[in-house]
Formats: sequence, C-alpha cells, structure tokens
Amino acid sequence: MINHKFLTQNFSGLSLQNSLVFTKLTPTIKLLALVFLFVVLPGCTRPFPGTNNNENTTTTAVATTTNIQASPIATTEPIVIQMGTAVPPYNGTPTPDAPHPVGSISGAATTHAVTEGETLGTIALDYDTTVDELVLLNGIEDSDFVYAGQVLNVPTTAEENRLTPNFKIIPDSELVYGPAAKDFDVRTFTTALDGYLLTYTEEVEGQIIDGPAIVQLVADRYSINPRLLLTAIERHSGWVTQKNVANTIYPLGKQDSEREGLYLQLNWAANLINFGYYGRSEGGLTTMFTNDGTEVAFDGDINHGTAGLQLYLGAVDGNTYSRWQAEVGADGFVQTYFRLFGNPFAYSVDPLIPADLTQPPFALPWPVGESWHYSGGPHAAWNTGSSWAAVDFVPPGTQSGCYLAEDWVTSMTDGEVTRSGFGAVVVDLDGDGYAGTGWALTYMHLDNRDRIGVGTAVQTGDQLGHPGCEGGVSNGTHLHIARSYNGRWIAADGALPIVMAGWVSQGAGYEYNGWLTKNGISVEADAVRSTENAIMAGQ
Repeated sequence: MINHKFLTQNFSGLSLQNSLVFTKLTPTIKLLALVFLFVVLPGCTRPFPGTNNNENTTTTAVATTTNIQASPIATTEPIVIQMGTAVPPYNGTPTPDAPHPVGSISGAATTHAVTEGETLGTIALDYDTTVDELVLLNGIEDSDFVYAGQVLNVPTTAEENRLTPNFKIIPDSELVYGPAAKDFDVRTFTTALDGYLLTYTEEVEGQIIDGPAIVQLVADRYSINPRLLLTAIERHSGWVTQKNVANTIYPLGKQDSEREGLYLQLNWAANLINFGYYGRSEGGLTTMFTNDGTEVAFDGDINHGTAGLQLYLGAVDGNTYSRWQAEVGADGFVQTYFRLFGNPFAYSVDPLIPADLTQPPFALPWPVGESWHYSGGPHAAWNTGSSWAAVDFVPPGTQSGCYLAEDWVTSMTDGEVTRSGFGAVVVDLDGDGYAGTGWALTYMHLDNRDRIGVGTAVQTGDQLGHPGCEGGVSNGTHLHIARSYNGRWIAADGALPIVMAGWVSQGAGYEYNGWLTKNGISVEADAVRSTENAIMAGQ
C-alpha cells in the first residue's frame, strides 16, 4: 500500500506573481492536470482550479528544542465566558507532538562569471549546490565544458535556514470540526453579538442564506472548526462583533474581484488552512511563502494545525514577512481568538487520531445486485486543499453530464443522518448525533429530490437519495464519498485505506487515479464506463 499523496497546486490567484507559492513536497507527490471530460464519466470539480506545480525536494530531520510557550494574556474576559459558557481549564501542553522534519528554503538566484580554471564542480562547491542544479538553472547541454567569462545563474545560500516562528497558535483539534466543537452553535454565538455577520445575506448555489448559515456551510464542507472561521472573520473585518463595518466585500483579507463576498472569501481561507494542515501532515509540504514573496520553512516544533494557520495568514493581503511574523506570534491572530473564545489549547483533544484506529465494516453505497462504475480514485474530500479522502462512483447507464438519475445511493453503515442539504448527506456512526466525534461518512452530490432528512436513523442498505450534480461544482451525475474521524479527513489510500465490502482502495499517485482490490481482482478507476471498472454489490 503506498502512502497518501497530496495534490499541490498554485490556486488561481495564488501564484508567485500574486505573492504566494507552495513548495517543497516529497518526491512521491504526483500531479494530474485538470481536463474537461466530454462524453466520459463525471467527477468532482472544485472552485478555483489553478496551474499545477510539482517541485520535488527532500526533507531532513533536525534536532529541535521543546517548545515552551506562555498562554496569551487577554485584556478582557473572553466573550464566550461573558455569555455564560465555561472554557475548559488549560493544561499547559500545546499539542505535545514530536519535532517534525524541516525543509530547506530554495533561496534566490544570482549570477557568477566563470574565471580561468573553474569547473561546474568547483562553482557548485562555492555556492553550496550541485552540478545537476547548475545544469538545470542554465540549460547546459555539456556539463564538462564551461569557459572563462561565461555568466551562469547560481542559487544563493542563506547563512541559516529561515524558519517560521515556533509559537503554536492552535492545537490540531481546534483546526478540524472535531470533538471540541460539539456544543458550539454558530447562530447562537453570533446572534448574541448582533454584529454585521448576523444581517449579511448572500446567494449560495441558488439559495439565499445569511452570514451564520454561510459560516456553518463552509465549516461543514471543509470540516474546519467554526470558531476558527469566526476568528478569521473578526480579525480581518470585525463582522462578528461590530454592527457598522468598513469592509463589506473582502472580510477574510483577500482583495480579489473573483472572491467577493463572505462565501468565496471563506472558501479561499478554509482551503488554504486545510492545505497547510494536510499538506504538512500528509504531503511533505515543508515551506511556504509570505505575501511579499519571502520563503519560510516550517519550524520543526510547530504542530500541523499551526502550520495551516501560518500558511493562510501568509496569504492575507498586506502581510509582509515582518508583519506576518507578528501575526503568527503571541500578540497576533491568537489574541482575537482569545478575546472571543479563550485559550485555544483549552479545547485540545490529544491524540486526535488514536494510533490503533480501525475502520468499521462498510458496504458498497448502492443496492445489492447492481453494478456501478469506479470513476474516481483517491482525491480531495472538499476543494483542493484537503486530504485525498474521497472516491467517486457513477450509476449504470449510458447518459453523461448532469441528469436526473433514478438509481439509489444506499447507506454503507448503520448510523444517523446529521446533515442533509446543499448536495450532502452526512451519516454519523457512533450514535451521538454529531459527525465530529468518531467515524462519519459524507455522501456528496445527492440530488434534492428524495434526499433523506436530518435526524433519520439508517441501517446499512437504506436509501439516502439519488446521485446528481448538486453541491459544489460537478461536471456530471455521480456519487462522491469521503470518511472522517473526529472531524479529520482520513485518506482513502493512506495507512488506513477505505474498505467497502472487502474492496480495498489503493492510490496511483495521481489524483482521481487508483484501484479497488478484492480477492486478487483489481478494478482501476476510469472516466469511461466499461466492464473493466464495474463493481457489483453483493459479489
């Protein structure tokens, strides 16, 4: 079983020209160019597709000291306490994970004039690089030949690696929509504050919804803690606590005409937060760029949740390297969080994922005796930044594109429906009625017609709805399913691959590519219906 890979992209509007690039990913990471599928099987498409980049590098483990940080000191009692909600006591151990590998920043390029007697080998030693890198930088065909006076591009070297601050901003469990957020209600909290967010409305996928509902929708879709999203909104625009605000278009800090309004701003921010979190924890992401183009390596002492916030805050307009350093420190973003909710580490749940975690039995998500087609291997659970936790299937037939299917999606397990709307049905498996504790399954792109309602208890094989195109962006009728545990997306081809009726998922290293294998038979994901990618339930 190969390890989970992670899609790395320069999201639209986030290229180097726009002052943000993500680099330093492990050599196993593969990329798949986005293409339009005309008469082939449909799949999930997501907002803001961009140009792929793949910069293969290695990472090195370094010795780091234990991070000891003081609790941020708020000038006033947190609002959540003023509202009568108790904050758990802080135990003084901010996500006590072991030090992580630290990558090297690439440095900028400069030039060198070759002198008599120099070779590429001696020049490489002088600039702490390799002959291969010099050949690549200069397009040299014969590495044995350089001449005096020749001007070469060479990489500069920093005297020491530029690392992110080692201040831990949040625990991992406060980034994901997990156990610590079980009793938090977005609408109740924002109603009490009566800020601009409460009266804001916007059309999202054909429905007019207000600010609290938009926050809840984005939190659900990305599985990001709504407390974190509200903190980001308040930090950049004051919408949560202030009734009269100056910034009514770009509340998350990105002035981009293609991302106007709360929903698109939240999508942008949530995707980057997930990208930093899952990219570092699963994809070998070791460096990031701040808004002014400064490359920084993630410090080995920070946890992955902090890395996710550091990456997002580095992309906020105006956050130069020096300003960003302050923003990710004890007097920056975390102070807004503290003012609203208290110390984030008071909500810690460690470990978020138990070392001995196992998946319960799953059936295939269609009726016994029917054959559906495996159309999409492991890919992002939601948008481009999350774990590759999802796989796709299409019902039998010859139709393509978005059409009304009469086929039924059925429950893979017993459980309770905790969310039904905007194309999604989420089934909680542990019986507490909250998808952020224990295992949960997300079924995406279910048509509004006949879709099962919230609160319904289901058993394996019960009908949930019809596959369609509803929810997000889809190029055709299909079913997208993804697993989560304690609010964290679980990779479909990782250390704990998804298993359905004995069919085990294996990724191919490219998004949407992979196999399902059972009893020595492998079925490869394919964008074309055929007998080769058909799987019958019950066999």
